[in-house]
Amino acid sequence: MPRTHLDSLLELASEHDGLVTTQRAAEAGITRRTLAGMVERGRLERVSRGVYRLAHLLPSPLSSYREAVLWAQSHSGPRVALSYETALVILGLTDANPSKIHLTISQGARLRRKRPARVMIHQAKLDDKDVIEHEGLPVTSVQRTVLDLARSGNMRFAHDALVQARSEGYITEADLRRLSSEMNNLTHEA
Repeated sequence: MPRTHLDSLLELASEHDGLVTTQRAAEAGITRRTLAGMVERGRLERVSRGVYRLAHLLPSPLSSYREAVLWAQSHSGPRVALSYETALVILGLTDANPSKIHLTISQGARLRRKRPARVMIHQAKLDDKDVIEHEGLPVTSVQRTVLDLARSGNMRFAHDALVQARSEGYITEADLRRLSSEMNNLTHEA
């Protein structure tokens, strides 16, 4: 049986909660024109510039986060990681429900496409040690997240995240003491 474009998209999208970028589709030999035709026929839904969802697949709880990452990375975009309160949600270190999806992109990088209203962009240097992968999503490490929150003045979230991260085993007791000390230094500097 010949392979269809929909079969190819299903395979690509299975890695990303039903989402596919125009770049990944092009790598599989699927043109933008074909994607547009699939949108017209209701097989795909355009969720943002360069990002499509297979219409018959239900989104997962992480779909909105994956969509934000793919939006920022589409067309060979900058290095990106989910960060701040969003990182805490992904890692299960808070019960907060932030109104924005926080993304940190490489310092000096520019996104030349319209930012979705629900996405908040932060720019900073992202070292390899600052970014971990969690359920296939790039997320700032617990240490980086806590310090970012503290630097932004959100000490309550930073402190609560430290306590929860220690109880969940994300950080050691030594990490807890070091990060608490760094947070106190940030408080005194402000």
